[in-house]
Amino acid sequence: MRWLSVLAGAALILFILRDVFHTIWHPTRHGGLSRLVMRSMWRLSAHHGARWRPVGLAGPVGMMTVVIVWAFGVSVGWALIYWPYMPGDFSYATGLVPSEHASPVDALYVSLVTLATLGLGDIAPASGWLRMLAPVEALVGFALLSATVAWILGVYPALARRRALALHLSHLHRSRVTAAALDSAGSAALLDGLASALSTVTVDFLQYAESYYFHDGDESIALAGQLFHAVDLADRAERARHPDLRLSATVLRTALDDLAVVLDERFLRGGGPPEKVFRAYAADHGRPWNGAGGGGDGDIPST
Repeated sequence: MRWLSVLAGAALILFILRDVFHTIWHPTRHGGLSRLVMRSMWRLSAHHGARWRPVGLAGPVGMMTVVIVWAFGVSVGWALIYWPYMPGDFSYATGLVPSEHASPVDALYVSLVTLATLGLGDIAPASGWLRMLAPVEALVGFALLSATVAWILGVYPALARRRALALHLSHLHRSRVTAAALDSAGSAALLDGLASALSTVTVDFLQYAESYYFHDGDESIALAGQLFHAVDLADRAERARHPDLRLSATVLRTALDDLAVVLDERFLRGGGPPEKVFRAYAADHGRPWNGAGGGGDGDIPST
C-alpha cells in the first residue's frame, strides 16, 4: 500500500508537469487539463451572452484557475508520497505529538509549505531520500511560479496585438476607403501590413491559445467582429486593375485562410470554408458578422 500511494503521487506530479510543459513551453494540443479548464470557464460565461458583464472575466479567471489546479495537483502528488512515511520518517518541532500529526491533511500541509518554499520546519522529512525529495519539490514550486509569471506576461501582449489589428480594421472601415483609392500601388503596402498582422495573430493563437478565451468588450477592438472588413478588402482588391494590389490581395487571402485553419482546428472544430469559420468565431464571441458583400463602397473594376 505504501508504494501504491507513492506511485499514484508520482503519476499525478508527472501529469501536472506535462500539462505545464505543453501549455507554456511547448504549446500543442496535448495541454489537455489547461485547455479543459479554459474552455469550461469560457462556455460557462458565454452561455449568458456577450452583454453579460462577467463574460469579460472568463480569460483572467480561467488562467487563475489553471494555476490553482496546477499548484494543488502538484501539492497533492507530493502529499501522497509523504503520507505513507509519516510520522516515522519525519521530525517534529517541540510541542507537536507525531502520532497526532500524521494524517493526509498534515502530509498536504507539509507539501504546500515545501512547494511554496516557506520552509517553516515544524514538520520536516528526516530520512535520507525524503530529505532529498523536499528540495526538489521546492525547486518545482519556484519553477511553477516563474513559468506562471512568464505565461501571463506573454498572453497580454498577444491580446494587445489582436486588439490593435481589430482597431486598425475598424479604422479602415470607418474611413470608407473608395474603390478608386484602393486601386493604387500604395494600397498594396496597406494589404501587406494587414497580412503581416494577421500572421502574427495566427502565431499568437498557436503560442498562447488561452488568449482566445479573452472577451473584447469594445466592438472596435474585437477581432471576431472586425475580421469581415479584412475579408471584404481582400475580395475587392482581388478584382483590382493594379497587379501589385492583386498580388497583395492574394497574400492577404492566404493569411486569412491560415487564421481560419488555426481557429477551426484548435477552438471551433466546425469545418468548412474560411468565411464559415469566421462566422462561427464571431458567434462564439457574441459578435455580428456583416455577411458577404457588405462594408465596401463599390467594386473595383476588373481587367
